[in-house]
Amino acid sequence: MNILIYIVLIIVLIINLNIFAKYNSLVKLYNETKKEKSSIDIYSNKRFDLIPNLVECIKSYSKYEKETLENIVSLRNDYKKEDNINIKKLEKMNNELNKYLAVVEAYPDLKANTQYLKLHDELTTIENELERARHKYNDVVTNYNIVIESVPSNIVAAIFGFKKAELFKVEENKKENIKVKL
Repeated sequence: MNILIYIVLIIVLIINLNIFAKYNSLVKLYNETKKEKSSIDIYSNKRFDLIPNLVECIKSYSKYEKETLENIVSLRNDYKKEDNINIKKLEKMNNELNKYLAVVEAYPDLKANTQYLKLHDELTTIENELERARHKYNDVVTNYNIVIESVPSNIVAAIFGFKKAELFKVEENKKENIKVKL
């Protein structure tokens, strides 16, 4: 009789250990889905915070570059109209040219077109990161759902109230590309 009690206790212990292992596995997978969903939020926020700032930066620089060149051209045209040499206008034009040349010498690659290329690269990088995060989230959710629906994990999931997770889907109105207006 003692052996029968030991056998029953060992069977109960094995069942309990199996339940604990399945439960811990479900908890781990559930937390991974939460973490991956958070990654999507992080990249989405990065996209929505960074894009407007980059666009404004490029707008400001493009405006500065345009105004500087227009100012120099205007000063040159004004100077050409004068028959007499006007030292004040000449100095003003010279100062503007020196400021522009100093910027060009210090940053020879600093041109608006490189800023546009940088914006394009940043947008591409962010979109790729977001796509990878969505894909990884869907992988983790699929694994989690498979475990929840598989025997014997489905019994443990039902006992402890684990529910299936939803795959990430883009809403129809959000499938369009973001329009960046410069």
